[in-house]
Amino acid sequence: MSLQFPAVLRNRNFACYLSARVLGTLAVQMQSVAIGWQVYEITGNLYDLGLIGLAQFAPFLALILFAGHAADRYNRRNIIVLCLAAQMACALLLLAFTLSGSHVVAPVFAILVLFGSARAFMMPATQAIMKNLVPIERFSQAVALSSSTFHVAVITGPVLGGLLYLAGPKMVYMTSASLLMLSVFLMSRTKNAPQAVNTAPASWHTVLEGLRFVRSRPVVLGAMSLDLFAVLFGGATALLPAYARDVLHAGPTGLGLLRTAPGAGAALCSVLLAVAPIRRRVGAFMFGGVALFGAATLVLGATTSFALALGALFLLGVGDMVSVYIRHLLVQFETPDEIRGRVSAVNSVFIGASNELGEFESGLTAGWFGLVRAILLGGAATLVVTGTWALLFPVLSRMDRFPHHGKDGR
Repeated sequence: MSLQFPAVLRNRNFACYLSARVLGTLAVQMQSVAIGWQVYEITGNLYDLGLIGLAQFAPFLALILFAGHAADRYNRRNIIVLCLAAQMACALLLLAFTLSGSHVVAPVFAILVLFGSARAFMMPATQAIMKNLVPIERFSQAVALSSSTFHVAVITGPVLGGLLYLAGPKMVYMTSASLLMLSVFLMSRTKNAPQAVNTAPASWHTVLEGLRFVRSRPVVLGAMSLDLFAVLFGGATALLPAYARDVLHAGPTGLGLLRTAPGAGAALCSVLLAVAPIRRRVGAFMFGGVALFGAATLVLGATTSFALALGALFLLGVGDMVSVYIRHLLVQFETPDEIRGRVSAVNSVFIGASNELGEFESGLTAGWFGLVRAILLGGAATLVVTGTWALLFPVLSRMDRFPHHGKDGR
């Protein structure tokens, strides 16, 4: 298996795509640590931490289905380049806000609306283009490699963001903008990947084709919705700035380490999946991963130990990675290329709702019930969702192999 990764990386298109994605992710992770700490430092309001997620999710939800149609109709490489450029503009605008010395955070939320719009168009194109970049027999290895390098960026980004924040948020935003500029350059160096182009004119019928496809596949619908509701209720990462400062009494560097721990767990898990991919008991592994996510969230809410909190977040990342890996393979193997962008858009809605809307839900419940109770309630809700979905989607929970097992050369 270790000899196969260089073969994948010798694919110039995939190597450029992977490098651009890692650098872009690194920039966004650094930026997100700075935004959370800066906003909470200015206002001290838990609701504002939730609004950070809502500001990104609202435009995402409004645009994502149209973005999926665009990913099937137009060149996916060009869409990704434009979206990375828009994210770079957001980093520069955050830098301008910081240099202005303003203590009114409304401009930050406005910038995040722009960021959410760019992310809406980028996610379907990014997910859909993967299948166009590598041969089918290398696809599962490419997914594992993409996931592992992505989580290396998720690990490194928050730590770098926390360390750079010691020199002020302006240093974080300057570095983030520079990395995104490099990411734009690398993605623009890829050649146009062949893709099946949807030539049908834009209409509600074509835009909603992805939703109809997902509804017709109980396994895909179950996998997507399980992740949606589990992370929606159990996502405590939005509360980490307050949790680090008020519960663990840590500073920006401590927050960076906490934000890193889930990525470290996910990265280690993705490396193990690359070496020993899941081939049997697919459903049991997926539900087990989500259950681990919920249990780790409960431990996080119950502890005041920094070391135990890091351990809980590490296991949270492991559980999340197992779920993400299985869901991604299920969606990609089941979807024809001509509608891959629209199905990826639906998948992106579920991911975006679970992450950004989950952040808003976490901020809201923390404002209502208190910080620690909100985390504990989220973990308990995730476990309830896991059990409920196992009953609602027995075909998924009892699945032994991937539906198209063997088509990737295994």
